[in-house]
Amino acid sequence: MIDLHKDDEIYTLTLDDGENRWTTSFVRAIDKALDEIEASEGPAALLTRSASAKFFSNGLDLEWLASEGDHPGGDKKVFGAEFMTLMGRLITFPVPTVCAINGHAFGAGMMSAMCHDVRIMREDRGFICANEMQLGMAIPNPELALFKHKLSANTFFETVQLARRWTGPDAQSAGIVQQTASDENLLDLATERARALAPLGKNRQVFGGQKERLFGENAAINNVHGAAYMLRNSDKYRA
Repeated sequence: MIDLHKDDEIYTLTLDDGENRWTTSFVRAIDKALDEIEASEGPAALLTRSASAKFFSNGLDLEWLASEGDHPGGDKKVFGAEFMTLMGRLITFPVPTVCAINGHAFGAGMMSAMCHDVRIMREDRGFICANEMQLGMAIPNPELALFKHKLSANTFFETVQLARRWTGPDAQSAGIVQQTASDENLLDLATERARALAPLGKNRQVFGGQKERLFGENAAINNVHGAAYMLRNSDKYRA
């Protein structure tokens, strides 16, 4: 489902479950990997990638959601709260995080990418999209808060209201991703960026603490609750 590999100060988290659709089991596997990274000491950075040549993550597993009885995806009832809490953890993770978006990133896949500090996307293939409107689903307020904190006003509206599918070059122009690269160079570029940022992760208290000030309760950038607080307390923010 996932693989975590450490090379010096770089932890590479590989999503390895086909289309990498989100279930409770998927959430818990990633959460466990983050436990290992957070328990480490010294310079560190997290690089998230996908083993799939086509998908970074194709969003929520709708077949699992509609299934009955036992399923490898786990308990559906707890998914919403556990997924949102994981996103809140990721956006405030106390080491630098880099996301290599090598293929499509839809819905929850886009959310997880946006929770990383740096996003690098394949330039010639794949879309990044919040596709809830296309599916007839209301976007929860914590997710709206995440995108509002990360995106400019027009990009935010086109993303959440018009469900625009952004290519790599368009996503870079809109500020959704910081860089693009060819498929051959994507992982190397993302690893290079993670290695350059790893020293910032040496002081976890300072690095993670400032993220809390940016995105957490009473966020310093606007003095109201930020995306991480809302994600962790999603039951208070029903659409």
